[in-house]
Amino acid sequence: MKVLLCEDVKKLGWLGDIVEVTEGYARNYLLPQGLAKVATEVNVKSIAQEKTKRSEQRLQERRRVEKAAQAVNGAEAVVAAKANEQGVLFGSITESMIAANLRAQSFEVADEVVKLPEHIKQLGTHEVTLKFADDVTATVHVVVVPEQVEGQDEAAPAAEATPQEQDEQDE
Repeated sequence: MKVLLCEDVKKLGWLGDIVEVTEGYARNYLLPQGLAKVATEVNVKSIAQEKTKRSEQRLQERRRVEKAAQAVNGAEAVVAAKANEQGVLFGSITESMIAANLRAQSFEVADEVVKLPEHIKQLGTHEVTLKFADDVTATVHVVVVPEQVEGQDEAAPAAEATPQEQDEQDE
């Protein structure tokens, strides 16, 4: 069955495209959801103007995404995390943590753009891919450093204090 798409449908087509789909898919999903209409001459003419407008919007969005990918490509995100002496993290570095760090550096990055094969669980430098669109990607370097524990910084000077100074601090 030939239908005219009224909306962009992922893995099927864009608004205004005439596509061939099974009758069940059209009658049970596309037509009731308002995603498509039966492909007639009247429907094709009525949606032509909307198609050109949507095409321009997609082109502008594409340019914006390419500009964002070009800006962030090669950037470095430094993330602090708790780790043991061997460099193994107690938790892990996730996509959202990396995206938040890049946003803090004023890059335009959404959480779902960051693609990790698995969460980062080691200290060091890691390359991470950002997938803005199917063919628009960027690579950033994520540096995982050990988190400084506040208790350690304060305990070191107190250990060096003389007993007389400690008595003064207690009072």
